[in-house]
Amino acid sequence: QVQLVESGGGLVQAGGSLRLSCAASGRTFGLVAMAWFRQAPGKAREFVAVCSWSGDRTSYADSVTGRFTISRDNAKNTVYLQMNSLKAEDTAVYYCARARVPWRFPTGAPEEYDYWGQGTQVTVSS
Repeated sequence: QVQLVESGGGLVQAGGSLRLSCAASGRTFGLVAMAWFRQAPGKAREFVAVCSWSGDRTSYADSVTGRFTISRDNAKNTVYLQMNSLKAEDTAVYYCARARVPWRFPTGAPEEYDYWGQGTQVTVSS
């Protein structure tokens, strides 16, 4: 059984920074890509960023490119999302997700991920 636990969310002023963490259980963490999604009130869940199993390949949504950085530490079974220059429109619940297929670099489609965390709230005040 895989469990994903996010942390690091909170309230921050526009222009500020936060670093989210997602700790994963299970022995297959280093074999699969990991991603971050977010969901704002009244909106659909949207893709934010994905990191390959080795950490050497990443992809971002256009809305966060240049401001957010995804990374991982396979020795700690943890994936991170560094968020800089935060905007009010970044306010959402942020979820980490594990790719369904090992070794593959997934797209941002939610169906390509099989395990999800419970989410952590990020609120950016303007």
